[in-house]
Amino acid sequence: MLRDKKIAVIGGGTMGSIIAEGLVARKSVTSSDIIITDIDPARLEHIRSVMGLQAASDNISTAKNADIIIIAVKPQNMAATLQEIATVIDKSKLIISIAAGIRSEFIEGHLKPKSRVTRVMPNTPALIGEGAAAIAKGSFATAADVKITRHIFDHIGITVEVEEKLMDAITGLSGSGPAYCFVIIEALTDAGVQMGLSRNVAAKLAAQTMLGAAKLCLKGDKHPAQLKDMVTSPAGTTAAGLKALEDGKIRATLLSAVEAATKRSKELASGK
Repeated sequence: MLRDKKIAVIGGGTMGSIIAEGLVARKSVTSSDIIITDIDPARLEHIRSVMGLQAASDNISTAKNADIIIIAVKPQNMAATLQEIATVIDKSKLIISIAAGIRSEFIEGHLKPKSRVTRVMPNTPALIGEGAAAIAKGSFATAADVKITRHIFDHIGITVEVEEKLMDAITGLSGSGPAYCFVIIEALTDAGVQMGLSRNVAAKLAAQTMLGAAKLCLKGDKHPAQLKDMVTSPAGTTAAGLKALEDGKIRATLLSAVEAATKRSKELASGK
């Protein structure tokens, strides 16, 4: 699908680098067909010497020579980046943005009329190829553009397509979600230590337990409630533990976390 396509990643931070590495590692593109830009000379040297990928500091010439441009800069730097490359962007190029809170309409407004834009909300488990990315199409993107975007991000996890109005909710759930999971793993580890386990053993068991439970949800055909019931015997240990979780309002707390993060994403989008 990406054969003979030149890809530019504008912004050589963590996520931009992960995307490039994922595409090359899984042989979707060759290292000669992808280039990463950054303003930090040390980061450019790392990309070249450690990652073995092409790197440059010139956004304009890099974007001009690319068919697909993945913009991976911080949201506060998006306007300046778009203004910089706008003169070399035309309808032949696909623009993919992974900037949180930046709507495709904003991006289109800084580029030439009818520019093709897709917007993606990835998350950090993409580091190990287990990311979850939501994709929304801009006003002028085509079904083929969405297909290409999904192809790219399927190399570092799974993808779903959503309406753009849901992207703030995606940010609150899967974008911020890994942090919620890390807190739960950390808490379970501390609980294991409190009950007499070594920290190393407790940490491994807590993380693997969450991983295994997640895989059962993804690969099985049962609802999470059904899977929970499979573990819970009458008057047993799991029932006692679940009661403690419900007494602590775990459901309401997680709902509030997603709600708060979604609200903050909307605030960022409005410039607050």
